[in-house]
Parts: sequence; structure tokens; C-alpha cells
Amino acid sequence: MDKYAVIGNPVAHSRSPAIHEAFARATGQRLTYERLLAPLDAFIATVESFAASGGMGLNVTVPFKLQAFALARTRSPRAEEAGAVNTLKRVNGGWFGDNTDGPGIVRDITRNLGVALAARHILVLGAGGAARGIMGSVLAEGPRSLTISNRTFAKADAIARAFAPRGPVAALSPEALAGRSFDIVINATSAGLADPSPPPWPAAIMASGAFAYDMIYADAPTAFRAWAKANGATRTADGLGMLIEQAAESFFLWRGVRPDTAPIFTLLRPPGRG
Repeated sequence: MDKYAVIGNPVAHSRSPAIHEAFARATGQRLTYERLLAPLDAFIATVESFAASGGMGLNVTVPFKLQAFALARTRSPRAEEAGAVNTLKRVNGGWFGDNTDGPGIVRDITRNLGVALAARHILVLGAGGAARGIMGSVLAEGPRSLTISNRTFAKADAIARAFAPRGPVAALSPEALAGRSFDIVINATSAGLADPSPPPWPAAIMASGAFAYDMIYADAPTAFRAWAKANGATRTADGLGMLIEQAAESFFLWRGVRPDTAPIFTLLRPPGRG
């Protein structure tokens, strides 16, 4: 059977095997899927060893998305745009790289959670690979504005400049957000506001009826979701749906079959995501 895996460090916590095994059962695809722990200094060696053993595809998680981008011989337009790869497919003895984060988050927010992105004022917190990976897909939904904010303003400004031709995108420092409010706030920081120090963003950034989305997923409400609720968000959600939807996009890339994602939510978490 064809072999697939999720590669990262750490990777033991990943729910990707359960997701892809369920996809395979539902679609009648014969494959195996495992967790692959790569040493921090041996990502390429681990990937090539996997390929030599018959590996056909990989989901790439932290901290290897930039290395996966460099490794890929060819890349999708959205991977090129994001500057990062989270999905690798073996093609003609090399690797094709894609980034499925953007489609994953858009499908989760708009379809699963029923929140429109079109004509809304959207704020993305953070300016790393996670933020860059979703910018193109969010802009494609036609928001009224898309603002990116980061402690290091230069990083946010670089992303805003790169995506400016795609739509109304701008960068602001956390301090410059004072007096501004947004309909949708997406947390793309790696910490998820989990550290005990106060977050750098003003408390009043949530507009009336605001929706807050944390790209991190956890069984308990994340620190960001708690912060957002305490500061005016009417509704919050974590990134479990994004994980599931981007996995479905990866599965479609590998197998040419798009699985139904709805049953996976029940498998991974009881009803009531928030």
C-alpha cells in the first residue's frame, strides 16, 4: 500500500493519522499513514529515507514548512505565494509542494462555522508562516479590509506589501490598532497568547458581534479564545476544523478523491466546538 505520514518535531500529538485513516476508510483508498519524527537537523535526510521506503506523500508541520518549501522541486502557486509548504507529494522522483492552510481555514470558517469573510473587516495577528499561508485565500473571499499586526512591524509590513496586489491589505503595529475594531480576528501566532504576559494587542479590537478564530487547536478553550471572549468577542472557535479541512485538501492532492469532512468532527471531538 502507498505510504503517507505527518512529519514534524514534535509530532506525537498530531491527530493527522486518525484523520487520514478515517478518510481512507470512507473513500476505499488503500494506504498507510504514520507519524514521522524528524531531528531538527535532519529534515531532508528523514524525508528522503521515507521516500526510499516507498513514501508517497507527507503533511509537514512545525518547524519544517520552510525547509519543505526549499526541498520541493516544483510548487503550487499558493505555496509560492505563501513561501511555505505543508504538503509534499512524490512526483517523478522528486517532491511537489503545496500549501493547504488557506483553503482549510476558509472552508472551516465559511462552511463549517457559517461565518462570511466577504465584506468584513478582518484582523490577522502574527506575521509568521501561518499568517502568510492564509492571506491569499482570505483575500480571495473579498473582505472589506484585511489588516495584519505583529510585534515586529517590519514582518507584518513585508507580508502586506507582498499581498497588496491581491486586495485591501495593510499592516499595523499593535499600538496602532488602538481605536480600531474588527469583525473577525484570526490568531496566527505560535504561542496562542498562552504565555502569562499581557498580549500586545488592545483589548478593544473586537467589534460588536465579533468572531475570533485561533489557528491552534486544543481540547480545552485556548488562551486566545478566553482573551477574545473577555474582550467582547461574541463567538470563538479553534483551529480543529482548519486541521481537518486542510487534511482533506492534502488527501485530494494525493489520491484525487475529496473526502467528506463532517464525520471527522464527531470522531475527534464531541459536538459544540463553540
